[in-house]
Amino acid sequence: MKEIDGKALLAKNNDELLADFIDEQKQYILSCTYRATKKYITNSDDEWSVALIAFSDAVKSYDGKKSEFLTYAETIIKNRLIDYFRSEQKHRFELTVNPKVFENEPDDDDEELSIKLAVAEKLSVTKDDSIKYEIEALNVVFKKFGFSFFDLADCSPKSIKTKEACKKAVLFVLDNKLIFQEIYETKKLPIKKIQQNIYLPRKLLEHHRKYIIAAMVILSGEYPYLAEYMSFIRKRGATQ
Repeated sequence: MKEIDGKALLAKNNDELLADFIDEQKQYILSCTYRATKKYITNSDDEWSVALIAFSDAVKSYDGKKSEFLTYAETIIKNRLIDYFRSEQKHRFELTVNPKVFENEPDDDDEELSIKLAVAEKLSVTKDDSIKYEIEALNVVFKKFGFSFFDLADCSPKSIKTKEACKKAVLFVLDNKLIFQEIYETKKLPIKKIQQNIYLPRKLLEHHRKYIIAAMVILSGEYPYLAEYMSFIRKRGATQ
């Protein structure tokens, strides 16, 4: 076993040794990042943070059996950066090109459409990181429920009828503190209890579980930019 492999194994369960090991291998991490991105990276770039975390994770998951540590670490760094770039591309596409992250309804009324266009414009020209921070904060919460912000595009209601049904479910949850608290504690949507009160099909609730939970979190938290996408839920009348 090479000396560096032994160092990685020793650092695996020792935070102080891990910090020293990472500091010692910074140049190697930068080299791996350059090979993966084909561009020079500095300590202030997001890619550096991704690579640093990946290297740390590589140390913690290394067992010394499969390959040499540096080869193993570079593979982890490369894969993590690929995932990061894919996420960034999807992020930019869905936020700056397609405002319908939460809704895929083609027949929106003028008021709702104008809201979404305004939000889309804001997303494409804003120079602060408010949206980015909201999404990052939400992803921390959503992760506890087993999904991410970008899963919502695939589970959002598409028809007016389904949209209205999801709206009823979200409002029911927001209006009932015990149900609301139960969801946060169990990280599950109490489908049976919702059915007993508003008589929605089980399949619908199961299919749109992520969307309903996401709407609940966004509308009950401090996410003003993303809440604009769901303003129709707060309107108690029928969805158009």
